[in-house]
Amino acid sequence: MAEPTSPAVIRHRAEDAASRLPPLMVAAERVASTVAQGVHGRRRVGQGDSFWQFRQYQPGDTLSRIDWRQTAKLEHVFIRETEWEAAQSVWLWLDRSASMHYRSSNELPEKFERASVLILALASLLVRGGERITTLGTGVPPSTGRAVVERYALEITRHPDASSDEKENAATGPASVHDSAPPRDSLPRDARVVMVSDFLMPPETLLASLRGFATMGVRGHLVQVYDPAEQTLPFSGRVRFEGLEGEGAAMIGRVETIRDDYIALMKSHRESIQDIARNLGWSLTVHGTHQPPQNALLALYEALSEPLDGF
Repeated sequence: MAEPTSPAVIRHRAEDAASRLPPLMVAAERVASTVAQGVHGRRRVGQGDSFWQFRQYQPGDTLSRIDWRQTAKLEHVFIRETEWEAAQSVWLWLDRSASMHYRSSNELPEKFERASVLILALASLLVRGGERITTLGTGVPPSTGRAVVERYALEITRHPDASSDEKENAATGPASVHDSAPPRDSLPRDARVVMVSDFLMPPETLLASLRGFATMGVRGHLVQVYDPAEQTLPFSGRVRFEGLEGEGAAMIGRVETIRDDYIALMKSHRESIQDIARNLGWSLTVHGTHQPPQNALLALYEALSEPLDGF
């Protein structure tokens, strides 16, 4: 019979496992824990055995759902609601294009870093709630458990700089706009999709990807991550701008002279993304890297908690 493992060996293995977890995972768990304290489970009305709440009877409710004991105590007729217990499957997509590696200040995180924290924190919250997750475009079926989140974190960390391919493309020609487009995949009708990106792509490219999911009856959520400088163009004087995805460089003598036109252009692009999401029945959360990640995560988490009929 094998001898029991000593506490020192167990501690060493635990420390070794923890050391391999990427810092992004640590940050994501911190954000997830903060949001988890502000929500009370992802309960939804539906078929199940677990009691959720009482509510007053409404026209259309079946008599079998009336709780006569609760009704006898009070003046109104009450319905006993149970919690929906069917696990949800969520497909996650994180934009790895070169534009995601931008930050306007060393005091701000890169868009890719903030996006990674958000999607990992969401994955952690979903797994805590018993939901199943997977990565969009991989063909891997959804599953649950802490190991799934940790594997996803390591996958993101193994490819921390998604710009290497684009740099190679830049040497031979401009990178394709499809490099930053969400993958098209065949998903079940009741699937949920979460996409985190800066969505600095032609709106028609995004529409083509999302329309395919809409025809399958798949609903989802977009999280647009931006650097504050991308919205306000706070620079002045003579500035050289370099494209991150093979667009080339541009020297502008007085940046302030084009600021108003630039802001209007970015506003129009943002409204196009909003229109696409709204017309397809998807939700959109817009998040700046200068803002606390908890706010965006809570909005996304609550959107995922809504039943499909409420989308």
